[in-house]
Amino acid sequence: MVGAGGMGRGWIDTVRGSDAVELAGIIDLDRAAAEAARPDPDVPVATSLAELAGTADFVIDVTVPVAHYPVTTEALRSGLPVLGEKPLAATMAEAVQLVEAAHSAEELFVVSQNRRYDPQLFALKAAAERLGGVGILTHEFFKAPHFGGFRDAMDHPLVLDMAIHNFDAARFLLDAEPVAVYCEEYNPAWSWYSGDAASTAIFEMTGGIRFIYTGSWCSPGLETAWNSVWRVSGRNGTASWDGESAPEVELVDESPDVPTPTCLPGLAGSLDAFVTALRTGVAPMGEVADNLGSLAMVHAAIESARTGTRVRIEDVIAAASG
Repeated sequence: MVGAGGMGRGWIDTVRGSDAVELAGIIDLDRAAAEAARPDPDVPVATSLAELAGTADFVIDVTVPVAHYPVTTEALRSGLPVLGEKPLAATMAEAVQLVEAAHSAEELFVVSQNRRYDPQLFALKAAAERLGGVGILTHEFFKAPHFGGFRDAMDHPLVLDMAIHNFDAARFLLDAEPVAVYCEEYNPAWSWYSGDAASTAIFEMTGGIRFIYTGSWCSPGLETAWNSVWRVSGRNGTASWDGESAPEVELVDESPDVPTPTCLPGLAGSLDAFVTALRTGVAPMGEVADNLGSLAMVHAAIESARTGTRVRIEDVIAAASG
């Protein structure tokens, strides 16, 4: 485990709750933080990956975004598969390089989009498949968390740190890829964030679907669930989800039932899928080349807001690959 902050501790609990893996060690630049996070004194701690690389079968990277590129690159070069936290990398250029690094090393690199692993999201996807084709997906996210730390100082705290979950979930839900986006970012006068904490984006997805995102990280009162509020409109009806309870669906035409697949929730789902992939060779959700599409949605939205223009996703990826 690389990174012993709050999210690192959550991952440590997840590993300890799994019958499939054991914690080989904890690494943090702050040795005291690593020592404080270890669940028992027998777990080794270190300040660099090189000190413990020989004791592990894979790395879970829970560092801050700017450290994702160096940590993941070192792990892959050491012959270690990586399960990393989002975002894939701090920049699109680094993300493209990490796709290439994983390919060159022939090692699995997966980005944990843990909010995909929600049984109710799987149920919403099954409901959407009964709609006879989707035309519009709308999404609303309104929260008011006071994090402190790096998020408060980020230039794009909502879109870069949180909306990537929602953009990625939209790709999963629709089985569609982003084509282009028009986005506006803004910061209400009362916001406690340095960067823009609110955004509205209209994505064109493959198949002509429109995904409309509206969110804010400084909206106290009547807050949505962390999983947001979703509405899927299709030829045969509509499905909706409040982010907490079971989705609802209303059909105007008869449509066959679609079995709802099951999954372990959250981090446990990400870990289970990653370990299964290591054992079977079957790529899981979030494999680095696939996850690049979700990160490209983020950076395309940011570029659209900066320029006031509609931005094509393929242009963002091409510019990063330059």
